[in-house]
Amino acid sequence: MTPLEGIARLELAADRKSADTLLVKLSGNWRAQASLPGVEAIERAFKGDGGAMALEFDASGLGEWDSRFVAFISKCSSLCVARKIEFRADGLPKGVRGLLRLASAVPEIKDARRAESQAPFLQRVGEGAMAASGGARDLFTFLGENVLALINLFRGRAQFRWQDALLVIQECGPQALGIVALINFLIGLILAFVGATALSRFGASIYVADMVAIGTVREMGCIMTGIILCGRTGAAFAAQLGTMKVNEEISALQTFGISPIEFLVLPRMIALILMMPLLCVFADLISIAGGFFVSLSMLDGTATEYIHRTVEAIRLKSFLLGICKGSFFGFLVAYTGCLRGMQCGSNAAAVGAATTRAVVAGITAIIASDGIFAVICNALHI
Repeated sequence: MTPLEGIARLELAADRKSADTLLVKLSGNWRAQASLPGVEAIERAFKGDGGAMALEFDASGLGEWDSRFVAFISKCSSLCVARKIEFRADGLPKGVRGLLRLASAVPEIKDARRAESQAPFLQRVGEGAMAASGGARDLFTFLGENVLALINLFRGRAQFRWQDALLVIQECGPQALGIVALINFLIGLILAFVGATALSRFGASIYVADMVAIGTVREMGCIMTGIILCGRTGAAFAAQLGTMKVNEEISALQTFGISPIEFLVLPRMIALILMMPLLCVFADLISIAGGFFVSLSMLDGTATEYIHRTVEAIRLKSFLLGICKGSFFGFLVAYTGCLRGMQCGSNAAAVGAATTRAVVAGITAIIASDGIFAVICNALHI
């Protein structure tokens, strides 16, 4: 008997059973070994005995084994297939034979293994560019479909129900007042506290009311309301439409000749665009109330003085600018939420991914568009 490399440690040996058969004897407790032998030892044995046409096993002395032992036997089987050598598993334990049959019952899916090497740089750049162009095309295609649906609504030909729009208005309007009030009240407190701390050093604490009023009406009211609704309503839109797509409800609507854009997307977009100006006005009032609370508790001013300074600081164009920005932010929230929902995949994980993408895209669009508004307002001296 000629032992293979490392037999004493790994308890594996090979012997020539006949002129064309190689017998591998397995013994000992394979489960207790920190590392098991590789198929290289069997391969070297095949090379040493060039005439071997079959591989057999003798596991009479085999002790405990686990899945690593089954993986070793499976590699031996693959080696036999590659060398066109007969693999005989009769000498293996019954459990190992059963696991091998299960492993070979279903063939491996082609291209199921992840490629070990990374794609070339130019290929990755090209794939990224193609993905970006496809995303931009889907973005504008969805926008065009919504514009056509809105035109059909004005013409009275849209498959649109105002009952659905009113239900969405209730969800994204009155039911959102609590969280909008809480966040904007805290924003007003923060603005007033920071302003009072800084301006009191120069004896200009009277201008805290001006700072809170202008900052809230022009920027913070509409931005914070948009971000709140993006995390609350935009995510809900993406989850609702994504779940309907997973359940094939959208496919069922298309089968009946009902446009999902007109029936599902348009009510949500109209509801949020109509409610955002009202929510922005409410947010402005609550935020100013937060500044009013800090002014009365920390400063020596009176309520009448604070209200008078607030009214003088707010200009009509600043107020209308905040309302217009709020409406546009509402469009962005509804658009990104519905777009990601309609692009959802066909499983539960895809719904979560679509919701996450809707929130991220909505907040990013709000911040970016607010920067564009700032540049335009500066150029127009608004």
